[in-house]
Amino acid sequence: MGDGFPVRSLFSYDTLGGHISPFLLLDYAGPHQFAPTTERRGVGQHPHRGFETVTIVYDGEVEHRDSAGNGGVIGPGDVQWMTAAGGIIHEEFHSAAYARTGGPFRMVQLWVNLPARDKMAAASYQGILSADVPAVELPGGAGKARIIAGDYLGAKGPARTFTPINVWDLRLNRRADVTLDLPEGHTAMLVVLDGAVTVEGETLRDAEMLLLDRAGSEVALQSFGEATLLVLTGEPIDEPIVGRGPFVMNSQAEIRQAIDDFNRGRFATIAA
Repeated sequence: MGDGFPVRSLFSYDTLGGHISPFLLLDYAGPHQFAPTTERRGVGQHPHRGFETVTIVYDGEVEHRDSAGNGGVIGPGDVQWMTAAGGIIHEEFHSAAYARTGGPFRMVQLWVNLPARDKMAAASYQGILSADVPAVELPGGAGKARIIAGDYLGAKGPARTFTPINVWDLRLNRRADVTLDLPEGHTAMLVVLDGAVTVEGETLRDAEMLLLDRAGSEVALQSFGEATLLVLTGEPIDEPIVGRGPFVMNSQAEIRQAIDDFNRGRFATIAA
């Protein structure tokens, strides 16, 4: 994406459809080493409607601005939760400070669908700093879980969500053996960002995702060495998913309306 985000898509509704609802896609940018520069690297102004984007930074820094007047810089451990809803224009670049120094870069961006009743809500933004994300120790010294959204082991994540969602950022220690409790009936996915994890006899390695059955309420994990992974669960939204580029709605007519609204300048603009 642009010249600042070397992206791999780990899953998408284009191929998995409602099986991953309420999630739409996950892009994994990096790991990559950027050289110092005075140029702006990233993605310029572009629109969205009908869903939310969740950006989690592991290395580097990302600067955000949008047409709702929001903006800020997020770095390692920070999260940007942007609700496009009825429509927003935004841009994402490396921060000026990070561009000058260069260095390692790694982030993920998750798209979360909105139910029909909320697709045209007002756009909003949650800038969540690492210090505001609670971390809990996993049983048996297996590692730690940062609770970005939802709750686990008594910790509640700071992110506000439209439907019940869990986003847990896990760091597993070497030879960890842990069983996670998951909500019954939720769509549930494990995304291994680095390291290797065995799940019910199947091994996942760097940049691999496993979609779990909605029946059942726990999953057993074993790690070989240290590993970083995301645990995503959400209550499915049982509605049609119709998407085109930066717009995800419930019908082709709504997609045509979104394109027409954007072309006619009905989305707000980013202040100079």
